[in-house]
Amino acid sequence: MRPPSRGQDQLLGSFNAARDDECEEIIDKCLNFLRQVRKEYEAHHFTYPELEENEVDLVKRRGWFDRIRSRDVLGASQVEATSQALVECEQVLEEYAARVYAEEGEEPSPL
Repeated sequence: MRPPSRGQDQLLGSFNAARDDECEEIIDKCLNFLRQVRKEYEAHHFTYPELEENEVDLVKRRGWFDRIRSRDVLGASQVEATSQALVECEQVLEEYAARVYAEEGEEPSPL
């Protein structure tokens, strides 16, 4: 097999850079998500509507990431960091959900 040409290297770099840019945007959105949940704690705002809104946001981010991964055939460098950021968001949301259910006196349901 021949080594990639300079043009191929540039094309591969551009493709990976596009995926990394998308991943970095999700990571930024995850940081915003974590800040938002922290604000809910600070305000003692443990309600079902807030929980649902946060769940919807996380599902959107997860779907967006799934689409990015389906296009990432070359191994962009930010995929793992994005996956970890989403896992952290899921954990924080589970904790928030448990708190909402505790405040409402109900048993938590699986997310």
